[in-house]
Amino acid sequence: MPHVMHHHDLISRFGSPLYVYDLALVRERARALKAAITYKPFQPLFALKANSCPAVVRTILAEGFGCDAVSPGEVALALRLGVKPGLVLYTENNMDDAEQAAAIQQGVTITCGSLDRLARLAKSGAPTAAVRFNPDIGAGAHAKICTGGPLSKFGVHHTQVDEALKLAPGQGKTAIVGCHMHIGSGFLDADAFVAAMGVILNIALRLPDLTFIDFGGGLGIPYRAEDQPIDLARVGREASRLMAEFDARHRAAHHARNGDRAPLELRLEPGRYLVAEAGTLLTTVTSVKTYPESVNPDGTPETARTYVGCDTGFNHLVRTAMYDAWHRIDNLSHPHGAPTRVDVVGNICESGDVFARDRHVPQPRLGDLLAIRDAGAYGFSMASTYNLRPLPAEVVIDGKDVRLARQRQTVEQLLDGWIWS
Repeated sequence: MPHVMHHHDLISRFGSPLYVYDLALVRERARALKAAITYKPFQPLFALKANSCPAVVRTILAEGFGCDAVSPGEVALALRLGVKPGLVLYTENNMDDAEQAAAIQQGVTITCGSLDRLARLAKSGAPTAAVRFNPDIGAGAHAKICTGGPLSKFGVHHTQVDEALKLAPGQGKTAIVGCHMHIGSGFLDADAFVAAMGVILNIALRLPDLTFIDFGGGLGIPYRAEDQPIDLARVGREASRLMAEFDARHRAAHHARNGDRAPLELRLEPGRYLVAEAGTLLTTVTSVKTYPESVNPDGTPETARTYVGCDTGFNHLVRTAMYDAWHRIDNLSHPHGAPTRVDVVGNICESGDVFARDRHVPQPRLGDLLAIRDAGAYGFSMASTYNLRPLPAEVVIDGKDVRLARQRQTVEQLLDGWIWS
């Protein structure tokens, strides 16, 4: 991000609260991922749900990425940005038939998450499909972002490969050309991520018409100071090795059917890894209050607590309330002040509107500018207008270039969504 003094200039120009994205860092992460994978062909996709700001997405697309979309809106965003339909993978989740028909007309590949959707896709006459399989294991930084295993709603169960092949047998009918798996988010352990990759390959070996394997996303970032970044070089080496070995196995297993086919394509679809660290939510301190030491009704002591209130809340960044996520918070106005134990809270009328408990922040005062870090993934994209509080503006920075990416929403715009007559 730019030097801390520049943030005050941004607030003066664009207002508070404000999302700010550093495109140079986004570009750096995209290039690092591509450099780590030596296997060819490799086609990375950006998970649009992490951050759908067009200026951010354009930066990633310029590095040769396609798009992983999970809704008609995300498909429309990708196509409006000029992504070729063949580079848009629509991983459906309980889509309806109208959404399916539109996706087929748009020419994007649908990844089916259920046998009944695969059956309807085959009935429609679609020449190809991908299938997301649930390998009965799951991993993630929080239960709500664990997307594999028996308690996950995602994917066709790993025991149902034969049923999938009956629905989409290929050979002139709908063919399963892609095998997809995503078992969770927030991986920081390279070995765990590599192990997850290996799980899907035993399923994929049984699919004769494959053209690509999609290992999903889930690469984590170090939110806490003690977290170690994932060993991307190891992930790249092992993914490339696994894919090269699997391509040879698959070619041998299905040579009679496929002849001398092209090498299978490796796909990854990171979201958080590319954009999280590039994003900051800037917010202004609007209240500082302290509850004195006291005694609870049961006789236990209660220590003094200082609440630092801000002009944003979980309506703009819900990760802490939803996932118990941890975000670093800096005091940009007084970065060298005495660290003070405080609770940083928002302006939403909910007791769960808390960004940090018992956090040591350089002593915040009224009017100070705070930076909630690593907010570039699942920040604005999950924002709401709860309490009828408008959405903040978004700004992108690329070196010395600073530009508004999304105007601040007004209360009038919010209210105009209803019919008043």
